[in-house]
Amino acid sequence: MLFCLICTDKPDALELRLANREAHLKYWGEAACVKIGGPFTNDDASVMNGSLLVIDVADRAAAERLVANDPYNKAGLFQHTDIRAWKWLLGPQQ
Repeated sequence: MLFCLICTDKPDALELRLANREAHLKYWGEAACVKIGGPFTNDDASVMNGSLLVIDVADRAAAERLVANDPYNKAGLFQHTDIRAWKWLLGPQQ
């Protein structure tokens, strides 16, 4: 089942994001469930300020566990996280 994880950083948290970025990328790489993902940015892409991941997991509980253990989440980076079931309709599927 596909879920979108829409995560919004706390204001002025770029240093916290950068300090935990390597662990975050390693965590999701090892989870082996990400279909697409990347950071939200400001309009000129100079500052990362959130994350979007589309993950393929068994159910919402699995998605919630993964979010709870994300190094970004554990570090307190996110102001808000939205987990939404999603159906892939457009674009190439991998």
